[in-house]
Amino acid sequence: MSRSRRIRAAFVAALLAFARRKTAVFFTFFFPILIILIFGALVQTQPTGGGLFARPPAYYIPGYLGVVVVFTPLSRVGSTIARHRDGNRFEKLATTPLRRWEWLLAHTLVNVAIIGLAALILFALVLLVTGATVVVGPGLLALAPLVVAGVALFCGLGSIIGRVADSQDGVIAASNAVAFPVWVLSETFVPPAMLPAWFRSVTAISPLTYFSRGVRAATSGADPTVALLVLAAVALAFFVAGALAVPRTE
Repeated sequence: MSRSRRIRAAFVAALLAFARRKTAVFFTFFFPILIILIFGALVQTQPTGGGLFARPPAYYIPGYLGVVVVFTPLSRVGSTIARHRDGNRFEKLATTPLRRWEWLLAHTLVNVAIIGLAALILFALVLLVTGATVVVGPGLLALAPLVVAGVALFCGLGSIIGRVADSQDGVIAASNAVAFPVWVLSETFVPPAMLPAWFRSVTAISPLTYFSRGVRAATSGADPTVALLVLAAVALAFFVAGALAVPRTE
């Protein structure tokens, strides 16, 4: 079996496994919609009123997209590795030509496809519900590679968490402990000006910060190239680390 056929077979198997898990489908597609409806339609932004939602609606687009870019890959890849370890599936995979990086690439591609579709739906819903305005131009095309790089990055991190955690419950707990503060504090919902000066340096090293900056630049007509290049470089590093973290056998 050629490399492309191995990756395609693993891709199809992972995609079917996702489709069979109704909880995964709900949290990928419908949970982010609830967040948009709550914060975008009910709470709404108050650009002149101060407070947490004091920026124009378009400022929070990275936060809404970040829900699926961060939470879904971390929990899905991490819990998949935990399930495979519990079922001794990696011992079976070790008898096949499928390499560890090919396995992770197949699962990353599944997440890219699923999250790409979810991000497109969320983006359209944000524009419809919140009244956010974006600059239509070539810069909007950068949203696609930004999402791809973000998903690949957190798939790699999810693989590392799946290797370190000792159970599926441990993976979920660790994923949420990492994902929530990263999602909220990476220049998404909380502007840097509202954070203590000492914490801004922490925010600056968060990879999701560059996703936020890139999305914000792409939707405002600015140049997202620098943010995209930084995010892509970090994503490559995390993917390599995640591939090395995929267990061979137990």
